[in-house]
Amino acid sequence: MTNDDETAVDEAYADLGATTQEAMDIAETSMDIVRQFVPDETLADRFRQKAVHSMGDIEFQHLLRFTGTNSEGEPDEAAPIRAGAQAVIDESTIVTDITMSKAGITGRGHNCEKRKAIGNGSELAKETGMTRTAASVLELDKQGVYDGAIAVIGNAPTAAFALADCIENGTRPAAIVATPVGFVKAEESRQRIREVSEAYDVPAITNVGRRGGSGLAAALTNELIHVAKDVRTEDLELELDAETRAAQAGDHATEGEQ
Repeated sequence: MTNDDETAVDEAYADLGATTQEAMDIAETSMDIVRQFVPDETLADRFRQKAVHSMGDIEFQHLLRFTGTNSEGEPDEAAPIRAGAQAVIDESTIVTDITMSKAGITGRGHNCEKRKAIGNGSELAKETGMTRTAASVLELDKQGVYDGAIAVIGNAPTAAFALADCIENGTRPAAIVATPVGFVKAEESRQRIREVSEAYDVPAITNVGRRGGSGLAAALTNELIHVAKDVRTEDLELELDAETRAAQAGDHATEGEQ
């Protein structure tokens, strides 16, 4: 990406999809309210805030799960954020399960290709009787699409199960955002993603419980794009440890009170 390209995508980016002054004022006021209830000290806190904003539920901050490790191999909730933001900077492909998830991810602030899985693998679905979303994930995986990509699953538990199988067989996404929703195996599919995430060191953001959905998956992916934008503009260093980041957040809060 050239400097001119970076300037263009940064200028075009607007958080929460707002582009007019009134919309941006509303978005910022909304996030200010969220920050009254959700901590604002770590990278993961940014995603908890975004999840609360997306779901309209303050308690949802406690339902997100971050799996991944730091450079020393220790569990680190910032790992999937760093990996996902770096993938955005590297212009990796963002692959969603269905159209709705893809539609919710902003086209501004990045040069990543956005692709949806659904629509692929129709013959496999007919032959095996598996869901179209599971078949579509398997078909794209055969094409190597998921390696190095940001894999986003917001709707279909069967897509999450299929992606987990692909990872067991050697596929390595750069990062996963998986929040499939529903009463039938949704919780189990997210647990399966966490298991392969930990076993094969593929960073992932998921949630627990029955809730979730494409809107949440898109919101979390958009926050990865926002983090990447902050890195490009040197407003954020991805490799800061939690203690240093918390101290900096405290310094900014003190400055704001002066």
